[in-house]
Amino acid sequence: MFSFILKRLGVMVLTAICLTFIVFYLVNLDPNLEKIAKTQGNMRMTDEQVESWLESNGYREPLIKRYGEWLINTVQGDMGYSLRMQKPVTGELGQRLGYTGILMFWVMVVMVPMALLIGVLAGMREGTKLDRALSVASITTTSAPEYVTGIIFTVIFASTLGWLKGVSSVNNITIENFTLPVITMAIYGMGYIARMTRASMVEVMSSQYIRTARLKGVSFKNIVVKHALRNALIAPFTVIMLQFPWLLTGVVIVEAMFNYKGFGWLLVNAAANNDIDLLLGCSVVAVFVVLSTQLISDIGYAYLNPRIRVN
Repeated sequence: MFSFILKRLGVMVLTAICLTFIVFYLVNLDPNLEKIAKTQGNMRMTDEQVESWLESNGYREPLIKRYGEWLINTVQGDMGYSLRMQKPVTGELGQRLGYTGILMFWVMVVMVPMALLIGVLAGMREGTKLDRALSVASITTTSAPEYVTGIIFTVIFASTLGWLKGVSSVNNITIENFTLPVITMAIYGMGYIARMTRASMVEVMSSQYIRTARLKGVSFKNIVVKHALRNALIAPFTVIMLQFPWLLTGVVIVEAMFNYKGFGWLLVNAAANNDIDLLLGCSVVAVFVVLSTQLISDIGYAYLNPRIRVN
């Protein structure tokens, strides 16, 4: 297991370097640099003046050298300075990630238990009316993107009850401005986890050892709780861990829609204002979250499934 983790960590580091270099290259294309020069200098700058500004500010140094310096500074905790926010990127990211962390925590609290309950109930009663009803509900929630659900909730709740005040800090989080973002994100992910749990539960309930337990006279409740449930949750565990990267993309839409000033809101503003250092900082966070959750998913799956651990 230790060697497995070391190999995964090595792959993570290599992948992170490749992905961050691609982002660094894209945000440092000439049109972006020209826009920065004119924003910081004068919109009426000539091409010669733009070139002079870029050279004097170090933007014309070799790309590999600049990337290496940025990477070393990032590892040391210095991600640069946000031109839009007029603050260090590290501090701004930390603050906004705290807001998004609160949002993601409550999304998982609402989404995971409900999805597992729906999936287990549907899988236990395969082919029944309950199974069909829960399956249709799961497919319906998954087929509606976040922005569609968000618009529906905005029309129903925000326009009638005034639940759309925005969240600019932790101190002004209330039920009115926090409920809609949580429900919007939880409903979309809930259906996917529920469908995966149902499929896994159906497979386990039809396995040979479950049939043997039934023939021995074990009650249906004990079969589900003591024998089927643990094995049925192996596949959903991986799916649940992979929801964290999805949540990062989901918060971009939801936070912008509901004016929740977290990581997604910050990323939208960084892209809209061509804030290079802030964009790079956001990309580092996204890459770290995706790779970390994949590592935790692989380790957890190996522990839950003895066959994977032995191999």
